[in-house]
Amino acid sequence: MEFPETEYFQTIFFEHYPIVRRKLAALVRDEAAADDLAQDVFVKLYRNPPDDPAAIGAWLHRVLTRAGYDYMDKKARERKLQNKQEQLYGGEAAAVSGEEELLRQMDQEEVRGWLDALPERDRQVLLLRHSGYSYAEIAERLNVRLPVVGTLIQRATEKLKQSAAKAGLPDALGRG
Repeated sequence: MEFPETEYFQTIFFEHYPIVRRKLAALVRDEAAADDLAQDVFVKLYRNPPDDPAAIGAWLHRVLTRAGYDYMDKKARERKLQNKQEQLYGGEAAAVSGEEELLRQMDQEEVRGWLDALPERDRQVLLLRHSGYSYAEIAERLNVRLPVVGTLIQRATEKLKQSAAKAGLPDALGRG
């Protein structure tokens, strides 16, 4: 499908942008990044629209999900690199206030509780993935075939979202 008229694209943009941005904000938990990613999603739509106009919603959802996961993977790699640099150079990180440290610990404890409620394999796959392990490394560690890793991660993520939703945080994890 082509967008011969910018008016048609504008209509699509104004109809779907708030939804795309909201889903990205819930996924990446960063408002500024969600704005940038939403803009990237619509640039991709403008440059390479789906063939079927009825599939725009599904196409946008697939692209925004991939963009969000790519962003989170990039951030995980950056954190991993930063941690390695801090260890290498003696941890000369900026001092964190007591309040920030307390909030971080509370968040970690809450997430640990949700993770502890998951089956062992689901907990392992999520911890490995968010520690920066590649799919190949995860497959090796869990003794599963490489194509299965993505499915395991997706299912474990859904179970973690369900645990969070039961704790009263449905919007924070991409629901709603």
